[in-house]
Amino acid sequence: MTKRRSRGDGGLHWDERRQRWIATASLGHGPDGKRITKRGSGKTKTEAKAKLKEVLRDYEDGLAIAPADYTVAHAVNDWLAYGLNGRDKGTVDTCTTLSRTHVIPALGSRKLRDLSAEDVDRWLAEKAKTHSTSTLQRLHSCLNRAVKHAMARDKVRRNVVELCKVPQGREGRPSKALTLVAADEVLKAAEGKQLHAYIVVSLLTGARTEELRALTWNHVDLEGQPNAVPATPPYVAVWRSVRSGGDTKTRKSRRTLALPKRCVDVLRAHQQMQQREQEKAGQPWDANGLVFASAVGTPLDSANVRRAFRRVLKHTSLNPDEWTPRELRHSFVSLLSDSGVPLEEISRLVGHSSTAVTELVHRKQIRPVLQGGAVAMDRIFET
Repeated sequence: MTKRRSRGDGGLHWDERRQRWIATASLGHGPDGKRITKRGSGKTKTEAKAKLKEVLRDYEDGLAIAPADYTVAHAVNDWLAYGLNGRDKGTVDTCTTLSRTHVIPALGSRKLRDLSAEDVDRWLAEKAKTHSTSTLQRLHSCLNRAVKHAMARDKVRRNVVELCKVPQGREGRPSKALTLVAADEVLKAAEGKQLHAYIVVSLLTGARTEELRALTWNHVDLEGQPNAVPATPPYVAVWRSVRSGGDTKTRKSRRTLALPKRCVDVLRAHQQMQQREQEKAGQPWDANGLVFASAVGTPLDSANVRRAFRRVLKHTSLNPDEWTPRELRHSFVSLLSDSGVPLEEISRLVGHSSTAVTELVHRKQIRPVLQGGAVAMDRIFET
């Protein structure tokens, strides 16, 4: 007699209607008391038994059996729906765009349990032909986090994406810095424009664009304390950002910067103009105390600033399409370096955690300060 299978070992029978062998595994009972049964099918007994063994192996490993049609697209969409709770809206939008533009079209139809490291390597290699390394890193991160999310929910045994390295992509657009002549041209072109004060403060203090968009008047002192001991000059407290939670990028980014006289004059005029706009707007004005805001006091987003900045550049000899507001900060670093300010001081002013970060991010704008020895020796051996 054929020995009967033990409970939990599963069963094997021929399905006449489907013309396939069906492997069945019983995985106990669910919370509702109903028996949990999973099935695998194949054209032959061997194929069906292999599917059955895979089901039982996952069960023994403590994994819930993912649906046979659970794909990479399902995993990515589940992560976008449930794995980004509490994240900043900008982060969610970026992950959604990258996933639905690049990940799902290329790998979405692949069954998650069949996704291999070779699949991921080939996909990244293809993307490397047209995208920068930083974009490849973001794409890899999105897929990696989606598979991790599925793995935590017992949809797959392991995460092969984590085993894959990100290849070198195309060179991204290099950051640039304004020369002194170009910076002066931009400042003149900005006069009378909506973004005049923003451009002046950004270029003359090196504050990040996300820090300036979150700047409030109670963090700006245009008078200072000239009679105090020691005297306190007018200053701006860069303590906030539009990032999630309102924090600056790093702890060292929280800094208080003395304002150049040109910034003080421009901000006073900007404050008066804003007060007139507030009186004109009346009730609709959003009284949130922002230094740089729309005509009704609402926060500016990065697109608002970028468009306004490019409108200013149309009145200069620069190509507006080749410049972004963040390059005002790069220009700040470049101008200070050209004037002989030490790298350590520049690093503190821009709020970098170390001089290494300053060199890495702004390496093309920093003039090497390795001429001190030659200058000293010329002085010592002066003839």
